[in-house]
Amino acid sequence: MEKREITSSLHYGWVIVGTGTLCILACLGFGRFALGMLLPSMGATLHLSYSQMGFISTANFLGYLVSVLISGFWAMKIGPRRLIFIALLLVGFSMALVSQARSFSAVLVLYLLTGAGSGASNVPVMGLVSAWFAGNRRGRAAGFIVIGSGFAIMISGILIPFINRRYGAEGWRVSWLVLSGLVLVIAFVGLLLLRNRPEEKGLKPLGSDSHPPHHADAGAAGGQKKVYREGVMYYLGVIYFLFGYTYVIYATFIVTSLVKERGFSESVAGTFWAWVGFLSLFSGPVFGTLSDRLGRRAGLIIVFSLQMLSYLLVASGLPGIFLYLSIGFYGIVAWSIPSIMAAAVGDYVGARKAAAAFGLVTFIFGLGQISGPAVAGVLAEQTGSFSSSFYMAAAFAGAAILLTAFLRKPQRG
Repeated sequence: MEKREITSSLHYGWVIVGTGTLCILACLGFGRFALGMLLPSMGATLHLSYSQMGFISTANFLGYLVSVLISGFWAMKIGPRRLIFIALLLVGFSMALVSQARSFSAVLVLYLLTGAGSGASNVPVMGLVSAWFAGNRRGRAAGFIVIGSGFAIMISGILIPFINRRYGAEGWRVSWLVLSGLVLVIAFVGLLLLRNRPEEKGLKPLGSDSHPPHHADAGAAGGQKKVYREGVMYYLGVIYFLFGYTYVIYATFIVTSLVKERGFSESVAGTFWAWVGFLSLFSGPVFGTLSDRLGRRAGLIIVFSLQMLSYLLVASGLPGIFLYLSIGFYGIVAWSIPSIMAAAVGDYVGARKAAAAFGLVTFIFGLGQISGPAVAGVLAEQTGSFSSSFYMAAAFAGAAILLTAFLRKPQRG
């Protein structure tokens, strides 16, 4: 069948990017990063300790971890578009049920389901980058998709304090309901606009001069098995693990730290969090594009260096400008690593196996996300401060810099 030529100046790949941004806003932004804003009021109502707050975050990442292990396979089996829709429905409905929870254990179980939906939607969304964009465009495309989390942080930083002022101690329940409704709307938008491959629109990947080849390893299971034999995927996974371990400590506890230890009001802390969201809008596009030009290794080293500075500045307890610098450094690189990783796996294994490969490295990354908040919460409870937790995050970011320095270049584009 003859493929029609591109007649529009806008390649449909950018529609995929825009829709993917909304999906990330829903599954990660609302499904995960709104938690930091909700924890102080949830903790007061449900009488949660620091350790329990950490375990709630860990439950979310446990669900995420399990789902990303199999989501690459299911994306290849039933198609990314259908999987993303089903997963977002799970995120939306589980968040609605969290709003009605009356105990720590209920929140724990329901938020685990939210995490499962988040992982099962995030992996295929990011996998679409390698299908729709050639290697020299992947970093930029992935960078625009991951800023969905930044928009969600901005929204939650402003909306949640507003709802809490209006509804009082139980306002966090209304916030969960509002956010879940937005997730469900986005699920149907994704079903309407997403497409699995450029061929479905009679197109080829943006930046490609020829039609993509048909791989002999077209079977879903076969593709995933070959990915598991790629040693560099495990090396990338360890680096991604260190990112998962460190960034989530900051994302989970910075607002609680500002409120409980620095004496900020929830509204002022929310403004800080909204600034993180605003600055993070630049992180994916800027550093994803930078990694296209300088290479994935250089991009990762720059990002981890800025994150390490951010953790050190907030851990030190220094006043004023240092706290602003910490938030600035964290925000400006917040989603850079996922965008670079999504591009990198396509560089190493090709477009066909990108979703399965991203699922593998994201599974290892998920181990870091599980460990980070749990260890940081217990450490904070034992020391009476989050300072030690942030110092630990800085040390792990330093380890990531060293590992990245020895990352080999891919053999394919």
